[in-house]
Amino acid sequence: MRLDLALCRLRFVRTRSAARTLIEGGHLRVNGTRLDWVSRDVGIGDILTIPLRNGVVVARIDALPDRRGPPAEAQSCYSLLDRAGAEPLAAPRDTTGAQGTRP
Repeated sequence: MRLDLALCRLRFVRTRSAARTLIEGGHLRVNGTRLDWVSRDVGIGDILTIPLRNGVVVARIDALPDRRGPPAEAQSCYSLLDRAGAEPLAAPRDTTGAQGTRP
């Protein structure tokens, strides 16, 4: 399935043109590789790293949907690898200054 179509059917973006804009801007990664062409094929097992307004989503494709269905149907087709910050991929730094002090 084409990358732009997959992003739309998995409901990461609202339209294919929005998916095209995201991909052509070079902001999306598939299996760790930055892409800028929308016609790249994706399949089951591919890892998507998608920058969205509220953060970065890292998801593994478990199934390819036949249509853009309801959100629950789309969410059953992928697994989030960074569960809403519960297991952050990049933990925030400690800015209190406690690390460099000696007792």
